[in-house]
Amino acid sequence: MSQTPLNTWTLASYFPTFDGPEYREFCADLRREITVAQETVNDLGPLVDDLVDDWAKVFAQWENLAMRLGHLDSYLGCLSAADAANEAYQSESAAAALLSAELTKLRIALEGGLAGANDYVWDALLKHELTQASAHTLEQLRAAGAHQMSSAEETLAADLGVDGLSAWSRLYDTVSGKMTWTMAWPDGRGDEELSMSRRRALMSDPDRAVRKAAFVGGNRAWRDAEDVAAAALNALAGTRLTLYGRRGRGHFLDQPMHDNAVQAETVHTMFDTIAANYEVPRRILRAGARLQGTERLAWYDLEAPRFPAAPKVTWPEAVSLCGGAFATTYPALGDYFHRSLEQRWVEAEQRPNKRSGAFCTGSTLRGEERVYMTFNDTMADVNTLAHEFGHAWHSHLLTKLRPCVQNYPMTLAETASTFAENMLSHGLLNDPALSDEQRAFLIDQSTNHAPSYLLNIPVRFHFEQRFYEERRAGVVSVSRLKKLMTEAQREVYGDTLAVDDDGEDPWFWASKLHFFIGELSFYNFPYTFGFLLSQALYGEYVRQGPDFLQRYEEFLRLTGSATCEAAVKQALGRDLRDAAFWADGIKALEPRIDQLEALIPPAS
Repeated sequence: MSQTPLNTWTLASYFPTFDGPEYREFCADLRREITVAQETVNDLGPLVDDLVDDWAKVFAQWENLAMRLGHLDSYLGCLSAADAANEAYQSESAAAALLSAELTKLRIALEGGLAGANDYVWDALLKHELTQASAHTLEQLRAAGAHQMSSAEETLAADLGVDGLSAWSRLYDTVSGKMTWTMAWPDGRGDEELSMSRRRALMSDPDRAVRKAAFVGGNRAWRDAEDVAAAALNALAGTRLTLYGRRGRGHFLDQPMHDNAVQAETVHTMFDTIAANYEVPRRILRAGARLQGTERLAWYDLEAPRFPAAPKVTWPEAVSLCGGAFATTYPALGDYFHRSLEQRWVEAEQRPNKRSGAFCTGSTLRGEERVYMTFNDTMADVNTLAHEFGHAWHSHLLTKLRPCVQNYPMTLAETASTFAENMLSHGLLNDPALSDEQRAFLIDQSTNHAPSYLLNIPVRFHFEQRFYEERRAGVVSVSRLKKLMTEAQREVYGDTLAVDDDGEDPWFWASKLHFFIGELSFYNFPYTFGFLLSQALYGEYVRQGPDFLQRYEEFLRLTGSATCEAAVKQALGRDLRDAAFWADGIKALEPRIDQLEALIPPAS
């Protein structure tokens, strides 16, 4: 590249101007066509032989409308993130949410119409010219429709959900958002009242005394709010269990497994294999304990930095590091990385009013991706840049497929991003010009996710599973929730976690937002799934070299058109129900853990 690309994006290919004539016409057309589609599907009877053509048209129409709404949502999401103070963007986002609700009603009607088709009619629908290459999407819709209540009951459930599931979730967001806690600064500054949003950053502070003070002070606030949190958690689970029963869902895991296109057997095999190999991620925690000079880690040590921060990295250096590593390990990704930057598909500038965090989004309608972050001159930001470009590359590989199969489940969403992080580390760690500080950081960075995915998330899964089992018999008390949580922590972390001096976190169930998301239950396990799958893929890359990348891309192209099991079997020839597959992913971490342990000074 002749010069470093700008670190601000352009959205002109979405719409020439915000709220201009093209934008207004697009929104008006979308709103009108959603209404027409709803009227059409309401006039249709169930899918029978003489209505195959009509239902195929409804499916194609829904697919097209979803693609266009996704284009609008992506555009408004980009605008709102880049300028969070703009009230006009917020207003338009709220209007788009209403459109999304109307399109959801169309999808529910589509699911209900497909559910009753016999095998002969269903085969005819799959062979229709308007449904080519969409069998997986149709099967998912049909399966969801088989577990619908009556139309009137589903409409009532949706309306009650505003003041039920969604209301409890909003209550938690409101309470936690307004919550303050007292930080007793250990350096003599005295006490300070802080918002709860400040707590996590302080719990990753290099000073252990600061981390402990943040942990203890924050949990005092959660202790005061425990009754509200427990009421919300019980209400969310109780509502779901009632609806699952009415919809004929035999087990509380059936719905999250359907949503993630994965079998329960696969997920249980994954967690059983992790449990059999807990000692692999525990090695990382033991290394952390040795580095800080303690026998075990406390809960507030789990996110502590192990090494001093690496030297600052400028934006031009970040582009060079990331692009150079990709060019070495994955040339096609490297070319895409540079093309995207040249086309200004990346927003990374530091400036006021930008929303925190990082994400990848895109428009299926335009066949383009966008990467959002705020680059703060650190090696961690270089890693984030690689992570988000893994997502972008995944989407790019799907652009020539029909829209409905460009959507992939959460279980597979983090696979490509983590694989790209591995490509970055693999390329940089083999670069002799890398400084010792950067090398130590990268080794730490490439291992520090493992305890989160292989220990922390299993704690959440086992806690949530046991909570739902007990919730079927009635409300679960605060004291029982705390006991279930500490039992899960002791079981999973073993002797790496201190059991005294505030080493455990009985209120983790209350402070973790993921347990209170109204739309989804068991939100956490897909992260471990994607992480371990990416590690297994990376292990294949290490063994086979660049020749593996063609099979990797074949797998990514299948992620929206097959179940998790079918995609892996077809592209990689592996069985996700086989414990050996997950063991391979865990073992792929060991060489980096060896490197981490080699960085620890010998005991004096």
